[in-house]
Order: sequence, then C-alpha cells, then structure tokens
Amino acid sequence: MQKTNVKPLGENVLIETQEMKNKTATGIYLPESNEKETPKEGRVVAIGDAKEIEVKKGQTVIFRQYSGTDVKINGKKYILIKNEDILAIVE
Repeated sequence: MQKTNVKPLGENVLIETQEMKNKTATGIYLPESNEKETPKEGRVVAIGDAKEIEVKKGQTVIFRQYSGTDVKINGKKYILIKNEDILAIVE
C-alpha cells in the first residue's frame, strides 16, 4: 500500500480505484457498456475524521458508479467520495 499525503475531511473517504472484472465466473466476457452501469470497486487509502465512517484503511469496498471526485496523486488515480456512497465492504 503506497502512502499518500492526503487526509480527507469530514465524512470523505479516499479510495484507490480497481478495475472491475469484465469476465464472469463461467467465462463470459461482458461488454464495456455493461461496466459503466455497475458499481465500482476500490481499496480504502485514507478516511476522514467523522464518527459515522464504518470502513478502515486497507479494506476493499464497492461504491456507487457516479459518486465522488476523481483525483490524481503521484501519478495514481484515486476517487474521493462521501461515506454514504459506499455500498459494501468486500471480505
């Protein structure tokens, strides 16, 4: 896990985005247009200081497709989203 010098404020969470798989378990490849309509997945890099945040650094989460703000830090792509836009924790 690469360390960033960004500290989200309030209920914001900084997530390193990951590519969703476009191949199903049975080997069927999904078209790119399908990926645009599904939630996204990423790894939590930093969290804000609000008590309502339920995720921790290092966890993989699924979040809403059209939420957050895309940012680039040290050449890597991240997304800064509100805690309420996180849908699930992947275990």
